[in-house]
Amino acid sequence: MAKPLLVIDVVGLTLDMIGPNTRHIAELAQSGFACPIGTVLPAVTCSVQSTFLTGLLPRDHGIVGNGWYFRDLAEVFFWRQSNRLVSGQRLYQAGRERDASYTTAKLFWWYNMYADVEWSVTPRPSYPADGRKIFDIYTQPAELRDELQGRLGRFPLHRFWGPGADIQSTRWITEATLEVMRRFSPTLTLVYLPHLDYNLQRLGPSDPRIATDLKLVDAEAGRMIEAARQRGAEIVILSEYAITEVRRPVHLNRILREHGYVRVRREPLGWETLDCGASRAFAVADHQVAHVYVNSPSDVGKVAKLLHSVEGVDLVLDRDAQERFGLDHPRSGELVVVASSESWFTYYFWLDDAMAPDYARTVDIHRKPGYDPTELFFDPALRFPKLRMARRLLQKALGFRYYMDVIGLDASVVRGSHGRLPTPGREATEAPVFVCSSRRIRRDVLSATDVKTVLLDLQFRFA
Repeated sequence: MAKPLLVIDVVGLTLDMIGPNTRHIAELAQSGFACPIGTVLPAVTCSVQSTFLTGLLPRDHGIVGNGWYFRDLAEVFFWRQSNRLVSGQRLYQAGRERDASYTTAKLFWWYNMYADVEWSVTPRPSYPADGRKIFDIYTQPAELRDELQGRLGRFPLHRFWGPGADIQSTRWITEATLEVMRRFSPTLTLVYLPHLDYNLQRLGPSDPRIATDLKLVDAEAGRMIEAARQRGAEIVILSEYAITEVRRPVHLNRILREHGYVRVRREPLGWETLDCGASRAFAVADHQVAHVYVNSPSDVGKVAKLLHSVEGVDLVLDRDAQERFGLDHPRSGELVVVASSESWFTYYFWLDDAMAPDYARTVDIHRKPGYDPTELFFDPALRFPKLRMARRLLQKALGFRYYMDVIGLDASVVRGSHGRLPTPGREATEAPVFVCSSRRIRRDVLSATDVKTVLLDLQFRFA
């Protein structure tokens, strides 16, 4: 019989953050233990979560980033939701093999749709044909959606990501988790708390205001810790990556365009879009890692040489080098580029801001061919950005077509990023963390590929 287990993913948490500002997490670490996690490349949400749940490297589970280039479609897609994109046996499948009564609730972890679990909840807006975007969630079973939102209100998607992102989305997720735990008593509960991700990227980890964010997310984690203890469950708090200070945005696609590799399409209304299928080479930027897709084998060496010369680039990995990092998968680019310390990669491909695509000034995580952290900021050039947003929301409420153009194009506003591997010797500040209620599985350091096995041991071997 498996012992109940609650696993809380507190994004961006590091070992040195555990202290007076995280009272509940610190108490858990004191009664159990805490250690750094040796993460994977790229150290981004989808790749690391998939490694945690499968015990495999990206070369084996196939999640080479938060997004990648789908070669057969000649399109870049980020933040896909189907669990069928992931290869390998999941933690909860292994648990069910050992105990037929094993059940799982998966709340806001990625690749949640169609996961082989009893209960799942994930963001899933509705897009009517008139161009509107209606906040919503996807659940399994389907009726759980209306039950949760009827009790808690509609999921605040605008507080989950974008310039308005704050603690409200994390509180909603906490309330939903407590409700699911109370009603269904899952054997395994996986929950994702996003709050630290916001200001760590906006302000950087050294900003004193981060102390407030730590207290806020700790309070929500504390509510779940208490509920789990009342059930006699073990508790694990972990993170996927650490966010480190950055000062330099690096525009790889602009450099590739200036050297004749990137092709763009001039759209009828005047702006440019990236033409991946026609490009000789282009970059899919994902925080501090970028997959560079090179159409012709004869260009790989030349593109690698060019990228090696770019200020802010630390590593340029060809297929042989990718193998050493466990990233040699067909979805990976012919080259994988890793940023140097204090640098990160934008997706920007236009050379003149007047030619930027319409989506560049909006929160549009699915249309952009790369990750864009400037979506966390209102455009500094706007005098009254919240008033502008309110006007756009009124247009939305009245059924008019609207353009939520509140995001700026100055990437230098970003102060925190992640994706590269921690600097050796700086794991306390640059590595993710593993905190456990039980000392029976104590480690000094834990590999991301061992998390699955350790969690199974906690539920079965030492139950």
